[in-house]
Amino acid sequence: QVQLVESGGGLVQPGGSARLSCAGSGFTSDYYIIGWFRQAPGKEREGVSCISSSDDSSWYKGSVKDRFTISRDNAKNTVYLQMNGLKPEDTAVYYCAVAFRAGTIVDMPPAVAFTSWGEGTQVTVSS
Repeated sequence: QVQLVESGGGLVQPGGSARLSCAGSGFTSDYYIIGWFRQAPGKEREGVSCISSSDDSSWYKGSVKDRFTISRDNAKNTVYLQMNGLKPEDTAVYYCAVAFRAGTIVDMPPAVAFTSWGEGTQVTVSS
C-alpha cells in the first residue's frame, strides 16, 4: 500500500524559511514523480513543484521558482521542498502526491495523474 506522509509545516514569519518533507513507502515502481500541491482557504488546489525519479528533473510554479527548491533522497524515500523568502500568499495546506510514470519533467502533470496523496501539512506565513 502506497503511503505518503508530509511533515515540516508550521507558522513562519514573512521572509522566513521552512522545509517540507514527504516520506514515501510501498512504492510499486522505481519510476515516479513526486508533486507538491497546495490549497489555500477559498482557493483551488494548485501545483507548486514536482520532481522525477528518472533523472531528478523538476518543475516549479512561476511564483515560487526563485524561492523554492525541490530535492530527493532516494535512500530515505523522501522528497523535500525547501521554501525560502516565504510570503503570506504562500499560506496553504501543502500536499505531496505520487504519479507512477517515468521520464523527464517538462511540465507539472495534472492532479488526476497522481494516484496517492498525503494528508497535508499546514504552512502559515504571518507576523
